[in-house]
Amino acid sequence: MKKIVLNILIVVFALVFIGCGWYLFSYYWNAKQAGDEMEALGQLVEETEAEPDDAPDVAEEIEIEAPSGEKKKILKKYKKLYKKNKDVIGWVKVDDTPINYPVMFTPKENEYYLHRNFDKKDDINGMPFLDAVCDPDNPFDNLMIYGHHMKSGMMFAHLLDFEDVSFYKKHKVIHFDTLYEKHDYEIVAAFRSQVYKEDQKVFKYYDYLGNLSEERFNEYVKNIKKMSAYDTGVQPKYGDQLLSMATCAYHVDEGRFVVVARKISK
Repeated sequence: MKKIVLNILIVVFALVFIGCGWYLFSYYWNAKQAGDEMEALGQLVEETEAEPDDAPDVAEEIEIEAPSGEKKKILKKYKKLYKKNKDVIGWVKVDDTPINYPVMFTPKENEYYLHRNFDKKDDINGMPFLDAVCDPDNPFDNLMIYGHHMKSGMMFAHLLDFEDVSFYKKHKVIHFDTLYEKHDYEIVAAFRSQVYKEDQKVFKYYDYLGNLSEERFNEYVKNIKKMSAYDTGVQPKYGDQLLSMATCAYHVDEGRFVVVARKISK
């Protein structure tokens, strides 16, 4: 009897081991595929920018309707990217880090890319996406970009590196281009927070998105500066466009880590 029980336990443990191994293999294989796709998209943008202006695939002027409703011409470097997927709104990059991704925008279905890749296929890595209430053209907007914190290091996992002041000092600028304009943003604050219950009367950074009044803007800045892991010395003023990037953190249930920057290029 004991031998039978032992054999059953051995089989169970073997199956668990195989299951865990398969899960890990699938997870990191998926991450590799996602990484390869992002690298290919980055190369597409670089190669498009390097092509002659009269090349057939880039000579055509492409106008799109920006979130503001205004018609704008797409930058040469993003023309082929846009042709591949018209949900793309821009590109976010932090120099010398893996954060170098297209940013998606689907105002009619805000979280469409939460678990989909650039080709709109199911993917646990998802894609960074701009919140539906945001308008990159509005100078009074607080733009919010979400991205997963993947254990593989994909998407916004390395956003948490900004918690270290020595990392911040080497990476003070975030590049966020729309399809039609290039922009740089300087870091204002980096802090941990969480998604709170509706009835909790606390500062909720995610309630300050899109077009902010002067009062709401100042309230947001005051609180994020207070919560920041360090003082950047950067003090936004009403009329500065803000860029907030958020990802999951695991210090509490529903924890979040947020980096906020202000536009410094026009």
